[in-house]
Amino acid sequence: MRQDDGVTDRDDLPLDPAEPVPDPAAMRKHYRAEGLAETDLAATPVGQFARWFRQAATEARLFEPNAMVVSTADAEGRPASRTVLLKQFDERGFVFYTNYDSRKARDLAANPYVSLLFPWHPMGRQVLVSGVARRTGRDETAAYFRTRPHGSQLGAWASAQSSVIASRTELDASYAELAARYPEGERVPVPPHWGGFRVAPRTVEFWQGRENRLHDRLRYVAGQDGSWRVERLSP
Repeated sequence: MRQDDGVTDRDDLPLDPAEPVPDPAAMRKHYRAEGLAETDLAATPVGQFARWFRQAATEARLFEPNAMVVSTADAEGRPASRTVLLKQFDERGFVFYTNYDSRKARDLAANPYVSLLFPWHPMGRQVLVSGVARRTGRDETAAYFRTRPHGSQLGAWASAQSSVIASRTELDASYAELAARYPEGERVPVPPHWGGFRVAPRTVEFWQGRENRLHDRLRYVAGQDGSWRVERLSP
């Protein structure tokens, strides 16, 4: 046990097998009474997303409101999910960046259908997007890469994302070598194996938690002519 300024570091204590584990079935959160009506919605799902995203970022001040769970499936249908950061959205779709040799990118090369989930739990809200992912152009990728902090630019080179490495030391050594080659203030080239994906939505669901688990679920569905229809889903 270590104590600094009278505070015990619990990480130094062995786990007590007798200490009870919280029962997930007993956990209850009560959602709000007011909900989401069809008349409240914007004309397009991106317009509605902008409304909720603004509230999540500025009113609720959620930690990383642009964090989203990206779910993919490989050519054999085996799924995988991970959290990434949304970096842009407009009527064309939702954009994130990654290593093109990563598992998610390999999955999308074989199967471009993808799901995005924004889990805004403190607000009792979720946004679920399903669509098709396509790579962004190199000019767009380079423009975004230049906005990244210097360390993040180096990190895009240092990490062979999703590959097995021997140790953390190997990763740190790779970064240190790059930091010596491209010191702060020196232009870092855009990695050829790194870039963006834009997810063009086919459906976008807005989920608002309600009392008694009778949640509001309103889903935009894309039409062949580019229009959107809205349908209500049973909770």
